[in-house]
Amino acid sequence: MSLQSIPFEQLDEVLFHEKLANGLDVFILPKNGFNKTYATFTTKYGSMDNHFAPPGQEATKVPDGIAHFLEHKMFEEEEGDVFNDFSKHGANANAFTSFDRTAYLFSSTKNVKENLTTLINFVQNPYFTDENVEKEKGIIEQEIRMYQDNPDWRVFFGLIEAFYHNNPVKIDIAGTVESIYEINKDMLYTCYNTFYHPSNMLLFVIGPVDPEDIMSLVRENQAAKDYQEQPEIQRLFDEEPNQVSIPRHEIDLSIGQSKCMMGYKELALGLQGPELLEQELATSLLMDLLFGQSTDFYQSILEEGLIDDSFGTDYNLEKEYGFSVIGSNTKDPDAFISRIKAHVQETKEKGIDANHFERNKKKKIGSFLRQLNSPEFIANQFTRFEFNNMNLFDVIPTLESITLDQVQQRLQDHFKDEQFATCIVR
Repeated sequence: MSLQSIPFEQLDEVLFHEKLANGLDVFILPKNGFNKTYATFTTKYGSMDNHFAPPGQEATKVPDGIAHFLEHKMFEEEEGDVFNDFSKHGANANAFTSFDRTAYLFSSTKNVKENLTTLINFVQNPYFTDENVEKEKGIIEQEIRMYQDNPDWRVFFGLIEAFYHNNPVKIDIAGTVESIYEINKDMLYTCYNTFYHPSNMLLFVIGPVDPEDIMSLVRENQAAKDYQEQPEIQRLFDEEPNQVSIPRHEIDLSIGQSKCMMGYKELALGLQGPELLEQELATSLLMDLLFGQSTDFYQSILEEGLIDDSFGTDYNLEKEYGFSVIGSNTKDPDAFISRIKAHVQETKEKGIDANHFERNKKKKIGSFLRQLNSPEFIANQFTRFEFNNMNLFDVIPTLESITLDQVQQRLQDHFKDEQFATCIVR
């Protein structure tokens, strides 16, 4: 397959795509008015992938936190720390591990080809030894303990733990102090060889670049490496009951003001492509209609002192899990919970105002268009969308197509009392 151009006339963007013989998907989005180039090299492998069958082998279960551990170790090469190479060429480099993916990235305003070569080469050159794996455990242990003292992190993961019985999304991305000490060099190579094959990865480059110039570099780089064809990875998940695991989860932590998060566990799962995008956008729009800062409800709970400016909402949807989140610092968690539940019930009975719906839809479209000015937003979101068989540039037409009836139906389907859970940290 040669380099293909994909125009998105509504957004005045042209995306370039090529799938290499080794299976690697490469996407390039030229942005001629920009100074900065941003690139991500991402594997479809995150903290949830702790039970799988490596190609040609029996199923194996690996310690929690191993995807994050692997991310840490990738920056160390036999010649030294790869951050030094990026610094020499004026680039900032970083990485992150989420539930579903691990991304390595850099941004720079010069030496783009050198930095891109460094990015691809270090991600495709694992260097694990017994010594450097042992050394990393102390570093990650400190990171885990730091997050254990972070009330925002604890209340968020406490809520996910409240939702799920078996789904590994409930496990902290970094694992536990105990689990990381079970990790060894061979386990890291097993995970690397399974999930870091080019056919499970995506390279995205955005900035003032020439697509064919970038593609020539990538083609030549990959042609010099020997990758055998790999069958599809078998990811294994235990069955998850519909009901929430812990309807009310409380965590004691010495903090000045309580934090409360609540939400609803999603039952409409297994979606991919346009169906997933439609449900995600319709539910996000619904969250804004219910709890957005322009609503009377938001103003009332703010004036009552039940929330402060930390208040926020979110909706997460992937193939294997989904949930909404509503949270804030609060002086009275029980009153906050009662007001949210009563507001949801009242809206279910009265329905959503059509004018309010149209205004919020336009507002959401405007907000998305502003986000498209950020190369970081585009690169990170594009990869997540692509891994779910969606396209980031379909957001606007999909938002435009969402109807009031769809949102009303989401209100009835998602906000069910039996799917409700809350976590309070105080």
